[in-house]
Amino acid sequence: MSLVAHEELKQDAPILSGPAESRDFPDCFRDQQRAAWRQFEILPKPTRKDQAWRFANVGLLDLTPFKFGGALRDDERTAILEQSRGLEDVAGRMIFAGDQLIERDVISDQLKKRGVIFQSLERAMVEHSDLFRRHFMSQPAILGSAKFAALHQALVSSGTFLYVPRGVEVELPIEIFHWLNGENASVFPHLLLVTDELAKVTVIEHFRSVDRCLPGFACGVNDLIAGPGAKVTYVCAQNWGENVVALQMNSTTVDHDASAMSLNLHLGSRYSRFESLSRLMGEGGRSDLLAVSIAKAQQEFDARTLQDHISPHTASDLLYKNALDNRARSIFGGLIRVEPHAHFADAYQKVRNLLLSDDAEANSMPGLEILADNVRCTHGATSGQINEDELFYLRTRGIPVPAAQRLVVAGFLNEVIQRLDHPTIADHLRQTIEDKFANK
Repeated sequence: MSLVAHEELKQDAPILSGPAESRDFPDCFRDQQRAAWRQFEILPKPTRKDQAWRFANVGLLDLTPFKFGGALRDDERTAILEQSRGLEDVAGRMIFAGDQLIERDVISDQLKKRGVIFQSLERAMVEHSDLFRRHFMSQPAILGSAKFAALHQALVSSGTFLYVPRGVEVELPIEIFHWLNGENASVFPHLLLVTDELAKVTVIEHFRSVDRCLPGFACGVNDLIAGPGAKVTYVCAQNWGENVVALQMNSTTVDHDASAMSLNLHLGSRYSRFESLSRLMGEGGRSDLLAVSIAKAQQEFDARTLQDHISPHTASDLLYKNALDNRARSIFGGLIRVEPHAHFADAYQKVRNLLLSDDAEANSMPGLEILADNVRCTHGATSGQINEDELFYLRTRGIPVPAAQRLVVAGFLNEVIQRLDHPTIADHLRQTIEDKFANK
């Protein structure tokens, strides 16, 4: 059978049939994929008895129905391109549908001349193999999803590679879209972002479904590397369809005097698990982990985090806020760990849940592991309902109850969004939240 014919057969094939052979990948990467597939098959499925999956509805993680995406029709491609506009002004944009890169707006010649690289993952593994091998999935998945990280590595076929060299500031944000298209389709999005010394960049990724009712599966990974003195801002706008099962694994490494901020907005999917590993490798490094989740019906959002202070004089701050209505559920399991000799670490962790229904459920498990002296670490989690006095105040001014509730929730969540030092992106996120309330 020809290679082309083999690839055609892989379209619409079950993802549990394993990775497809492809002449487009270097042999060393193909070998890694085969090894990852063997690892996926060996590792056990998670159960609720596992501490890393406590409270999670692991019954939703049946991968049997899901398949590789098929080829796009011309009308589907046109519709996706028309809907892939979030920000007006960007430095570059990539649009993926079913792991297929369908459009790339190239960066300016000025940024190219200064050494910025913005290309597909499959090109980067050939043209920039040293950078790729050094950083691609270099951090192990230790927060519970090792099996799914192996699945991602075995099946990933495209993604984004962004490199910002020393001293370069990309003033406008980079925008990336990932689309699920078709019933039981799957995607394996990947972002490899590497910044060199004193570089600065902002990236926003959108995760969406063409048909919001169809089931699907997403298994993504982000590798974010902040070099010495660099500043990285990453924004995730997750709005998959209402019957999608999604896992996203984020790994951030922060060198000395660098800062990395991630803001994750979770609106879509039936079940969404987000893992965030932040490793502070050098003195003076800082990591800000922010998240906003709005869940309705029977949605379940599952977040697991680790703020790992490896060097002294490092700082991290986590602020997660969830608004839960109907029978929605949230899970948070987070740990601040201060390694031996990481003295004078400064770490915070705060989770706040706003319950809009008596049937909503929030499970929060913050934790500390302190192995050094002279540190300042605090953590906490709270759950509560809308303040009746606030609601009464708005109602006395003629605002209907549903609108008043939306205003209270928007104010509750805005504390997180206003931490983002990018007004245009913040306004876009607020509008996306408003669309969720309006059931658009």
